[in-house]
Amino acid sequence: MDFAYSEKVNQLRKRLSDFMERYIYPNEQTYRDQIAASGNPHHHAEIVDDLEAKAKEEGLWNLFLPDDEYGAGLTNLEYAPLAEIMGRVSWSSEVFNCAAPDTGNIEILAQFGTPEQKRQWLFPLLNGEIRSAFAMTEPDVASSDATNIQFSIQREGDEYVLNGRKWWISGAARERCKIFIVMGKTDPNNPDKYRQQSMVLVPRDTPGFTVKRNLTVMGYVDNEGHCELTFENVRVPVSNLLGEEGSGFAIAQARLGPGRIHHCMRAIGGAQYALELMCQRATARVAFGKPLAEQGVIQDWIAQSQLEIEQARLLTLKAAWIIDNMGKKAAQNEIAMIKIVAPEVFTNVVNRAIQVFGGAGVSDDFPLASMWAHGRTLHLVDGPDEVHKRSLARSVIRQLTR
Repeated sequence: MDFAYSEKVNQLRKRLSDFMERYIYPNEQTYRDQIAASGNPHHHAEIVDDLEAKAKEEGLWNLFLPDDEYGAGLTNLEYAPLAEIMGRVSWSSEVFNCAAPDTGNIEILAQFGTPEQKRQWLFPLLNGEIRSAFAMTEPDVASSDATNIQFSIQREGDEYVLNGRKWWISGAARERCKIFIVMGKTDPNNPDKYRQQSMVLVPRDTPGFTVKRNLTVMGYVDNEGHCELTFENVRVPVSNLLGEEGSGFAIAQARLGPGRIHHCMRAIGGAQYALELMCQRATARVAFGKPLAEQGVIQDWIAQSQLEIEQARLLTLKAAWIIDNMGKKAAQNEIAMIKIVAPEVFTNVVNRAIQVFGGAGVSDDFPLASMWAHGRTLHLVDGPDEVHKRSLARSVIRQLTR
């Protein structure tokens, strides 16, 4: 296995890092000020549009797409270090049209969408003209087991009729979110529990569809929103089916493999940023007659953070390499491992940084409190840690007891 960054990747890393230095970091306060001035926490900050235009001009657009027909044509291993750089600032991925949940939605529309679905939804998403959401999680069942999904999708003639509730639907609060990919059961009595689900496309303005409320994250109101949705006899044409009936579970699995690489590398980028903030604070602050950086316990925290970040980075790059060279099924264990490790590293490092910052660390004067709150959600996003540990343990037992 060779994880070394190619010359092509190193050039992209430099261009992306330079863009972050020139445009993202200097405008972090501008982003916050524009949202605050609007009076709407879900406002689309104007600075994002300005920087999107610059990103397009510099060829830093749709970098996540391995299909060079639609994107940069990078492998997972090539894109991973770029996702890490974007992960340093929570909103920067949107500037490059590389933000979740659009990335996963674009991938499955490109793979499973009909020509008309691509014309209507994929191409506007690729151009950054609209945003999208992925509606799977439900409040009434344990959605960590996707076969539990109870949302009803019934066919009546040339239409599907949708009924049920979804929640924690990221991106739904944004006005630019125009299309929802909704997972539900079209064949609840199928003896194969993995063939009961399907996915359909629901435009935002469809009658009977309501964004009921936004859910806060540890008290924080996220700009994109994480919403509860209700569907009351929502009707869409049969042509809005994504893929074929009964393929919903398989499509969801196809969406999650590369997406977990993206999530994990962004988390590693956030952890790296927190470590840098920790080091800067420790060097600048004096307590008990010497800089914090000279205190043994602080040095231990910094060393341990560096160890954890590098281990997580290498494991994620290994997972990306296996996906690229052997397929997602072969990378099943590694995908489970990085989904467990990356959130743990992120919250560990941010927690140490908060401790070094003291009272300032839990304030909103610095990004650490918000980073920790959102990092905590990563232990649940794309499945809770325990589900991935269960899967990993079963695989290890099979391998070691043959």
